[in-house]
Amino acid sequence: MTTQALPHSFAQRWRARFRAFGALTKPRVVSLIVFTAVIGMFLATPGIVPLGTLLTATIGIALVAGAAAAVNCLVEQKIDAVMSRTRWRPLPQGELSAAQTLAFAGVLGGAGLWLLFHFVNALTMWLTLATFVGYAIVYTVILKPATPQNIVIGGASGAMPPVLGWAAVTGEVTIEPMLLFLIIFAWTPPHFWALALYRTEDYARAGVPMLPVTHGKPYTRLQVLLYTLILFAVSLMPYVIRMSGLLYLFAATILGGIFLGYALRIYFRYSDALAQKTFRYSIAYLAFLFAALLVDHYL
Repeated sequence: MTTQALPHSFAQRWRARFRAFGALTKPRVVSLIVFTAVIGMFLATPGIVPLGTLLTATIGIALVAGAAAAVNCLVEQKIDAVMSRTRWRPLPQGELSAAQTLAFAGVLGGAGLWLLFHFVNALTMWLTLATFVGYAIVYTVILKPATPQNIVIGGASGAMPPVLGWAAVTGEVTIEPMLLFLIIFAWTPPHFWALALYRTEDYARAGVPMLPVTHGKPYTRLQVLLYTLILFAVSLMPYVIRMSGLLYLFAATILGGIFLGYALRIYFRYSDALAQKTFRYSIAYLAFLFAALLVDHYL
């Protein structure tokens, strides 16, 4: 090997290691978490969020969310190894060790909590820590392997980001951020059960008691429809309590109507391809719904 090849090989190894650590944080999931948290910050004030608060709160929440995702990967590495959707992750592939993952999560989460406590406020730090525990411990360790209602109960952690954003700006939690929480809480079951429907065999092979595994696909399809109806009603509440105006009402009605259309088709004319499209739309739905809230807020 030439002397020029040595640094090139070294750089390649470090790039691969960097990508592996990045994959542990589940960046696509974290990006949606951060997005809804930032929307919560802007909705908390009639003006502009102070740049310092915006940056430190966003970074702090993102770091703790990434740490929670890494712990999730650590706990579920054996499950991930037998599921086609997740077997590419760094731990099943042997790219990182359990000790490296744990240390990485500790540094990431500790840095995020330190930022939130020293540069945002104590309430946001404690709420973010509770969210971390709820996802990484209560959901991942206790609920997911124990009950098919894991997504419903554990969804409380995933619904917290806009509350964290609101608390970062105001230092308190009022009815408005709790309504944002309720929207994401109601969104979580149809979002994840759409995924579980076309990944049922994966979950069964891994021994995870997801609803279509324990109760069958027809029952799960009904639950997707019912929760989508609940979501549609809850999504209109910001207009009801005068948190938003007509623009948001129009957007929520259209977006919710499309989601409901998917849920009806899943119930009456199910296919794996349709479930996959529904899962993908559910992500776009949440992003557009919160974007509509933001635009309406500043009009």
